[in-house]
Amino acid sequence: MESIFFLFTASLLAGIVNGVAGGGGLIAFPALLISGIPAINANATNAAALWFGTVASTVAYRREFSSKRHLLLLLSCVSVMGGIFGSYLLLHTSQAKFSALVPYLMLIATLLFIFSQPLIKWLNKRNQNPGQISLPLTIILPLQLLIATYGGYFGGGSGILMLALLNFTGLQNIHTLNAYKSWLATCINAAAIIHFTFAGKIFWFEAIIMAVGAIIGAYSSVYLARKLHPLWIRSFIIIVSISMTCYLFIQ
Repeated sequence: MESIFFLFTASLLAGIVNGVAGGGGLIAFPALLISGIPAINANATNAAALWFGTVASTVAYRREFSSKRHLLLLLSCVSVMGGIFGSYLLLHTSQAKFSALVPYLMLIATLLFIFSQPLIKWLNKRNQNPGQISLPLTIILPLQLLIATYGGYFGGGSGILMLALLNFTGLQNIHTLNAYKSWLATCINAAAIIHFTFAGKIFWFEAIIMAVGAIIGAYSSVYLARKLHPLWIRSFIIIVSISMTCYLFIQ
């Protein structure tokens, strides 16, 4: 019961911070590790729990998918392939090796989160420039495959990488960029979750508990977003994620 309450509270907090500032995975994944779940199972369970949030975001952004649907289809196919390949790599990594990699993966995800806000500000300024540079699909699709593979393997910070890449496809509206990012994250995690399910790596009871907490937290964040400055939430996430990263390195 203590473990259930701990995971529910952690996912509730993750849902709140996801709705206000993003980065909830930096709280949910370490919580699973602390509760005693092996690293690979914790990663798979975290992916399953947070998948419901990306689905909800995609539904919320459904009106933003009116442009570049051919591009969206190609990116979706590549994302599914990357999600399958990334989850395959994870399932063929031993618990010991993945546990040794976790501190470095957490460090990467933390750094990506720290620099996400400057990146978004840069994207907003860049999208106001009509002369922005677009990359050809021969470069966009392989890069998305790499990001999706990372997303299927671990995933922390992959949304930031996708936002940066999507900005070079010619999409200019930040809401459209977020819509595409949410949908592609849904595709990556869906492919990975199916793979993890057949391999029996997901702790579904914990995943459902955390999904409920994340949904309630996301709903509550609408109220809290009006009361709390996002900078406070971001600072809290950065402090927690840096602390957890240091703890994992020490362990």
